[in-house]
Amino acid sequence: MANLSRYDPLNLARIDPFGDIDDLFKGFFVRPALFEGQPQMQIKMDVKENDNAYTVHADIPGVKKEDIHVSIEGNQVSISAETRMEKEEKEGEKVLRSERYSGKVSRSFTLAHDVDETKAQAKYNDGVLELTLPKKAATSARKLAIQ
Repeated sequence: MANLSRYDPLNLARIDPFGDIDDLFKGFFVRPALFEGQPQMQIKMDVKENDNAYTVHADIPGVKKEDIHVSIEGNQVSISAETRMEKEEKEGEKVLRSERYSGKVSRSFTLAHDVDETKAQAKYNDGVLELTLPKKAATSARKLAIQ
């Protein structure tokens, strides 16, 4: 079986045969590490439509409802949430480990019709945000008479 090697477009060793330049940038383009027990926040959504409204179910577990913000501008809807977690393990009088995590996540999407923000409703229960977004009544186009 042939050995597979990963192609690295940022590998400067093919330019510099001695590899000195490659060592300079090693680890520079690496994503930050995710530590054990650190939550990775994402907002996962289901969007449904009927004749009168949109219904959105967004999974935002472990967040207080006071830390969730929803904004509506025309047909653009934005959901953002903040979470804080503190964990401290003690043994006797000494603190052996103390961890803190703070994060913010947001999600925006565009709907086909404008939303009537005066009639929109939001409920948060068991980690699921439910939005009921009524469609704005279509305004009829008015023709102007040319004089």
